[in-house]
Amino acid sequence: MPRSWRILCLMKERLSVTVDAYLLAEGRAAVEAGLHHNLSAWVSAALRAQSEHDQRMRAADEFFAWYETEYGEITEEEMENAHREHTARAASVNIPDGEECGDPTDARRTA
Repeated sequence: MPRSWRILCLMKERLSVTVDAYLLAEGRAAVEAGLHHNLSAWVSAALRAQSEHDQRMRAADEFFAWYETEYGEITEEEMENAHREHTARAASVNIPDGEECGDPTDARRTA
C-alpha cells in the first residue's frame, strides 16, 4: 500500500448510510469468517475497491478518447473482431452438473 494510502487510512470519519439488507448480511458473514476485523473494515474495503474501479474506468475512458483522437473512431467491426479473437484464445472451464465452483480464495489459502 502506498505511503499516501497509509496516511489516509489513519484519518477516519463516521458515516451513516442505508444499505441493502443482503449486503449487510454479506459484510457480517465476512467478519464472522474472519476476513475482516469488523464491519467498518469490510465497508472500507468495499468503498476502496469501488474507488479503484472508478479510477480504472476513468483512465480507460481517457485512453480511448485519446486513441480515437489520434487514430479515428473504433468501429463496431473492429470491436467484434477483437471480441472474436479474445474469445478464441480464452480458456474454457467446465464444472460437472451438480457440483459447485466454491470460493476461489479457499484454494489460495490452503495452497
